[in-house]
Amino acid sequence: MKIEKEKYVNIDYILKNDRGEIIDSTEGGDSMSYIHGIGALIIGLENELEGKTSGSEVSVIIPPESAYGLRNEDLIEEVPLSDLQGIDLKVGMQLQAQTPHGVQIFTISQINSDHAVMDGNHPLAGENLHFHVKINEVRDATAEELEGTKHSCCGGHDHEHEHEHHDHSGGCQSGACSC
Repeated sequence: MKIEKEKYVNIDYILKNDRGEIIDSTEGGDSMSYIHGIGALIIGLENELEGKTSGSEVSVIIPPESAYGLRNEDLIEEVPLSDLQGIDLKVGMQLQAQTPHGVQIFTISQINSDHAVMDGNHPLAGENLHFHVKINEVRDATAEELEGTKHSCCGGHDHEHEHEHHDHSGGCQSGACSC
């Protein structure tokens, strides 16, 4: 069976950057399952897997434009520490904020005496993503699996500039997730 829209797909993958460093991998852990064609993966990887079959292996380089986009310096802002009271801030921490464009995840890249530098770019923005994918299974998705895809991975609030800690561990932070 070929990978196409609304098929259940189970894969193992290794994701590396241009320097050959492993960014993410299912190696030594659980395989990743997703429903194809609904935006569960970055578009570049989803396009590369389209039409492949169980047992296939694919090695591809996904450019930033088909992954998490190019870095955008306009997505970096300084936030007064007084706006972030009650949070034990650390460089690398991710916070969720309501922006004019909806809920966005910011990573603290620097903390100064009176403000934190918040970066709204995805951590992999501007990166070429080197994937090696082994397709373990392709089958028709069940009605329950299709129904389960109708929720949002990263929901949020409607309060202007509200910042809250957002644990983005698990699938959302992996290189394969589109979140």
